[in-house]
Amino acid sequence: MRHAWDGSTIRYREPKHSGDQTEVDEVPFSRIWGLFRPYGGRLVFIISLALGAAIIGLLPPLVIQRIIDVSIPARDTGALIMMAGLLVALPVLSGVISVWQSHLNTQVTQSIMANLREGLFSNLQRQSISFFTASRSGEVIQRVTDDVAAIQNVVTSVIVSSLTQAVIVVTTVVILFALDWQLALIAVFILPLSMIPVRKVSKIRKRLRGETQRVRANMSSQLGEVFGISGATLTRIFGREASQAEQFKAQNKQVMNLEIRLNLVGRWFFMFVTTLGPLGTAIIYLYGGYAVMQGEMSIGAIVAFAAYLSRLYQPFGTLLNLQIEVNTAKAVFQRIFEYMDMKPAVTNPEDALPLPQVMGRITFDNVSFGYDLNDEAVLKHVSFDVQPGEMIALVGPSGAGKSTLIQLISRLYDVTGGAVCIDGLDVRDVQIKELRAQIAYVTQESFMFHATVRDNLRFAKKGATQGELENACRQAHIHDLIASLPQGYDTIVGERGHRLSGGERQRLAIARAILNDPRILILDEATSHLDSESEAYVQQALSELMKGRTTIVIAHRLSTILTADQILVVEEGCIVERGHHAELLKLDGLYALLYETQFQGKSEYSESTRARAAQPKIRAST
Repeated sequence: MRHAWDGSTIRYREPKHSGDQTEVDEVPFSRIWGLFRPYGGRLVFIISLALGAAIIGLLPPLVIQRIIDVSIPARDTGALIMMAGLLVALPVLSGVISVWQSHLNTQVTQSIMANLREGLFSNLQRQSISFFTASRSGEVIQRVTDDVAAIQNVVTSVIVSSLTQAVIVVTTVVILFALDWQLALIAVFILPLSMIPVRKVSKIRKRLRGETQRVRANMSSQLGEVFGISGATLTRIFGREASQAEQFKAQNKQVMNLEIRLNLVGRWFFMFVTTLGPLGTAIIYLYGGYAVMQGEMSIGAIVAFAAYLSRLYQPFGTLLNLQIEVNTAKAVFQRIFEYMDMKPAVTNPEDALPLPQVMGRITFDNVSFGYDLNDEAVLKHVSFDVQPGEMIALVGPSGAGKSTLIQLISRLYDVTGGAVCIDGLDVRDVQIKELRAQIAYVTQESFMFHATVRDNLRFAKKGATQGELENACRQAHIHDLIASLPQGYDTIVGERGHRLSGGERQRLAIARAILNDPRILILDEATSHLDSESEAYVQQALSELMKGRTTIVIAHRLSTILTADQILVVEEGCIVERGHHAELLKLDGLYALLYETQFQGKSEYSESTRARAAQPKIRAST
C-alpha cells in the first residue's frame, strides 16, 4: 500500500506494478468475441430464436396494410376477424419466443461473467508475493467484482442484440424498398448522418469510464482499510473519524461527478438519434400523403411504411448505442485483461521434479536477491547449511534481510543469484505445491480468517478429524481454552482472529502448523509481541512443534535462541557472524553488541563498544 501523507489524511495513489503485471493498451474486439466461443452452440440457438421473434415482428404492419387496403374495402368480415386475430397472436408468439431467448441469453451472460471472475481469481492466486506487496487489496477486489459487473450489459448485448438489431434493420430496409423505393431512399438517407459523432462520443466515454473505475478502486481501498479491524482501531485511537469521513466524502463526490459526466456525454447525440423516427415519419406522411392524393399509392401502404420506420430507426439507434457502449466498456475490459494476462514471477518449471520424502536439510549456496533488478541487492552472497532436525537462528537489526532470506526457502520469491536447496534439490526444480506442503510458518502476526476455530485449523488440513484437531491443539496447549469457548471448536474467532488474544492466536497458529506436519518449520519472531505469560505458553507449544523438525527462527528476543545449534548474524544482506551463543559473545562483534544492549539495558556504551559499532563490518567466511 502506498500512501502520500499531506499532514491530515492519507491519499491513495495508483501503485506502479512491475514484474508480474502486463499492461494492455487496447482491447481488440476479437478478444471480446472470444469470451463467447465456449457457448457457440447455445448462441446459435439463441440467435435463431431472436431472429425468429424479429421476423415475426415484421409481419403486423403488413397485416394492417391488408386490413386497410383489402379486407375493409371488400367488406370481408371473415378476413377482417382473421387479420385482427393475427394482430394479437403475432405479438404474443413473438413475446413468448423473446422470453425464452432472454432466459437462455441470461444463462450464457452469467456463465461468461462467472468465468471471468473465476479466471481472474485463479490467475491472482498464481501471482507471486511481489504482486500483492505492490497492490492494494481494494484495487484487486474492485477488478474481480465491480469491473466484471460493469461489463455485464455489454456482454448481454454484444452478440445477440447486435445481430438481432442488424437483421431487423436489413429486413426492414428490404421491405421498405419493396413497398416504395422512392420513399425508402428518403428514409435510409437520414441514417448516415447519425453515425458522424459516434467515434468522438465513444472516445470520451471510454476515458471517463476508465477514470471512474480507478476512482472507485481508490474508494474501495480506503473502505477496506478503514473498516478493517486494525484500521478501525487505529482511526479511533487517534480520533481521525472526521478526516477519514472527509476523505471518503471527497472520493464519493468525485465518483458522483464522473458518473454524471459519463451519463451526460453523448446525450445530445442520443437525443438527435431519437428524433429520426418523428422526422422520418413526418416526411413519409408528407410525401406519401401527396402520392395518395395523386392516386399513386394506397393509404394502407403509407400506414405500413410509417409503421416500419420505427422498426428501422429504433434498432439502428440501438446499434449505434451498442457501439458506443462497447467502446466505453473497453476501458473496463482493459483493466480486466491486464489482470488476466499477468504472468507470475514464480512458476513451476516445465520439467518440475516431484519432491521425494523430505529429510529437512537446507542449503543456501552463494545466494543473492533483489526485489527489483534495478535496485540494490537485499541479500548478497549468503551461504550456510542446516542439517535435518537442527535449529538455526537468524538475528540482526531490522531491515538486514532476515525475513527475505526465509521467504526464498518456499519460493515466495526466487533468488537472483546462487541457489536454495532442500536435501540437495534446487527448490526451483521441484513442484511448488509439494515444496510448500513441507514448510510451515508461524509469524508474529498469525492470520486468522473470520471463521470458526475448526475452519481455521482445517485450512492446514482440509479433512482433519475432530480427534486430529484436538490432538494438535493439546500439543499447542490451546485445547482447554477452545473447549471453554461458547461453541467450542465452532466458535467464530472474528476478523483476523481479534476475539482471541495475541498468545491464543499464536498457539492456534502453532496447532495449525502441527496439523500440516511439515519437515521444515520457520518461526518469524513468533513471540516478539507477547507478554511473559503468553510467551511461556507459546514457547511450550513451539517446543512440541519443533521436535524432529528442521527449524529456522528469526528472533529479536535473544533469550529464545540461546540453545540454537547455530546462530547467524545478518547485517546489510550478509552473514557477518556465525556460531553458538558463547562463541559469538567471545567474538565481541555485532551479536555481543545486540546481547549487551538487550540484556544489560545500557543507554550509553563504553568507548570500546562505540568504536566496535562504528568499525566497518568484516563479513564472515561463507
